[in-house]
Amino acid sequence: MRYTSNEMEQRIRRRNRIRHIRRQRRIAALLITLVIIIGAGAAGGVLIADQFRDHISEYESENYDKVLYQGALFASSLCVTSGEISLAGYEPDGELHAAGLFDLENQEVLCGYKLFDRVYPASTTKILTAYVALKYGNMDDVVTISANATNFKWDEVTSGLKTGDQVTMYDLVCGLLLHSGNDCATAIAEHISGSTEDFVTLMNQEAAALGATGTHFMNPHGLHNENHYTTAYDLYLIFNECIKNEIFTEIISMDSYDGTLKGTDGKIRKETWTPTQAYGSGEAEEPQGIRVLGGKTGTTKLAGNCVILYDEDLEEHPYISVIMGADGPEMLYEQMNRLMDAGINQ
Repeated sequence: MRYTSNEMEQRIRRRNRIRHIRRQRRIAALLITLVIIIGAGAAGGVLIADQFRDHISEYESENYDKVLYQGALFASSLCVTSGEISLAGYEPDGELHAAGLFDLENQEVLCGYKLFDRVYPASTTKILTAYVALKYGNMDDVVTISANATNFKWDEVTSGLKTGDQVTMYDLVCGLLLHSGNDCATAIAEHISGSTEDFVTLMNQEAAALGATGTHFMNPHGLHNENHYTTAYDLYLIFNECIKNEIFTEIISMDSYDGTLKGTDGKIRKETWTPTQAYGSGEAEEPQGIRVLGGKTGTTKLAGNCVILYDEDLEEHPYISVIMGADGPEMLYEQMNRLMDAGINQ
């Protein structure tokens, strides 16, 4: 974990403070022992020892443990669990890889099914790509698209980028999150870090900093790799941090976005990107009383159908819900509706 110079100074002061307190406690303990020994058999020995104990107690109450932990604990604002959490009214399909529902306001895990099992994330990977892009990138930057960023197979989703196109970082993040463009992911990675390899290193560092220690990514888009994996709980941790960024929530809540691409011939063309998650595209309907604000899908043969969502109830209380590894889109949204209905409405 990296620290700023100010954070490092605070850590040094706290460490020195602890050492000072421990030293004072040892000295006081030795004095007590000496007084008891010297005063053994003397009528005033016990009284003197008690006076020293009172002195130590007063010293500790005034000085011990102050300024040592002024910051909030790491998990103080997170939904935390160490195991499975069953939810009345919801029975996960046995074929699912994982499922979870998180009450952000009350910081509670409402449902946890295989939350810590290793799973393939597919394109839900892109929420971390977006997080890194928003943290380290300038959304006004104009990116020139490389040949590497357009080198994908016909059945691997792209957002219509062509080699030599010039596109803003903001538009690339829109194409990444809405249309799930693998070309956008690669272009973002190369612009920020110079190469996808260096960007992935940064992704894994950021994941670890967020507590997502069960995550190891090999690329910025989520195309299958045996060593590219995460957990449903890690995805919650990453997504929970993402939705704190207004640009991220703005993009995932869009019905559509017209990306502007400038070709090598100087001509401007538009690409319309719509959400891949079915609530945003209008292909699925939330349970009554629940509003899906946005989210990210992922699908590969081994990952199955996956989606992580930011949703709320009628009183605008926020939740994160995730389903991993459904056998097809129909099961994915059926399971998601049951999960949200049982956990939010009930």
